[in-house]
Amino acid sequence: MDIKHLRYFCTVAEEKQVTKAARKLHMAQPPLSQQLKKMEEEVDGKLFERHGRDLELTAAGEVLYKKAKKILRDLEETMVEVKETKEGIRGVLSVGSNKSCFSYLAEQLKRLRMLHPNISYQLREGDTYFLEGCITKREIELALVRLPVNLEEFSILRLPSEPYVVVIPEEWQNGESDVFHVSMKELKDIPLMLLHRISGTGQFELVVNECRNHGFEPNVICECPDATMLLSLASSGVGATIVPKSTLYGFPYDNIRVLELEDASIAAELGLIWKKDHYITKTAQRLLDLFKSSYPHTM
Repeated sequence: MDIKHLRYFCTVAEEKQVTKAARKLHMAQPPLSQQLKKMEEEVDGKLFERHGRDLELTAAGEVLYKKAKKILRDLEETMVEVKETKEGIRGVLSVGSNKSCFSYLAEQLKRLRMLHPNISYQLREGDTYFLEGCITKREIELALVRLPVNLEEFSILRLPSEPYVVVIPEEWQNGESDVFHVSMKELKDIPLMLLHRISGTGQFELVVNECRNHGFEPNVICECPDATMLLSLASSGVGATIVPKSTLYGFPYDNIRVLELEDASIAAELGLIWKKDHYITKTAQRLLDLFKSSYPHTM
C-alpha cells in the first residue's frame, strides 16, 4: 500500500461511489475497483459496505481513513515546507475572518502584499465556529475571529480588545442629535438584534449576561451570525444591535446612529488562530509577524 493507493481510498470514502471517485481522480472505474479490492486483501478485511448506491466505511475503513488523511496531510505539509525553503515567501495564503473584525485583516493583507508582491490570497468568511472547522479541515491556515475558541485545539495571537457599541435606527433619535451615549438599563425595553454563533458560545452570551448583571432580561428579537445583516436591519428600522466598534469601519451604513455604552463591563476579544502543532507556511508566519509588529502587546 503506497501513497497513491491511500489517495484512491480516501477519495472513494469521500465521494461514496467508485464512479464519482474515478471521475475525480481522472481514471477509469475498473482499475480503481481493482485497487480497492487489493487494499482489502492486504488488510484482510472489508473497508466498505454498500448501502443502496453509496459506499459506507466499515469500522476498519474508518480507522484507515483517519490514518490515511493524516499521512496525506503530513506529506503535503512536508512538501510545502521543502518548497518554501527553496522559493522563499510566495504562493497562496488561505485565511478567514469574521465580518465583525475584517477591517483588522484588510489592513495587514495590504501590508503583506506590498512587502511580498508574489503572494495571492484565498479568503473565507464566517462566524468563529465555521472558521474553526475550516482550519481543522485544512481549507485555511489562519483565521481572525472573535473569541473564545478551543484552547486545546488552536494557538492564538490575541489582539487588543475593543468596546461594544449600540447601533440604533436614526429615526429613533427624534431630533436628539447630541445624544452619543446610552446606559445598559436604557436598553431594557428596546428590541435587540444580537450576533450569535452557529454553534457554541460567544458574543451573544456575553451581551445577554451583561444585561442580566444590570438587572433585566434583554428583549432579543433576532439572532444572527452575520454582523452586516444586523446593521442592515438596524438601518431599515427593525431594531437595535450591539456590535464591536470596529465592525462599523468595514461596513458603513446610512440611517443609523452609533451610541457608546456608558457602563458596560464587557469588551470584544479577538485573535488570530491556527491549528496547534501544525506547520505554518512562511507566508502565514509573515502575516502573524505583521500583526505582532502592529500590536506589540499581543500575546
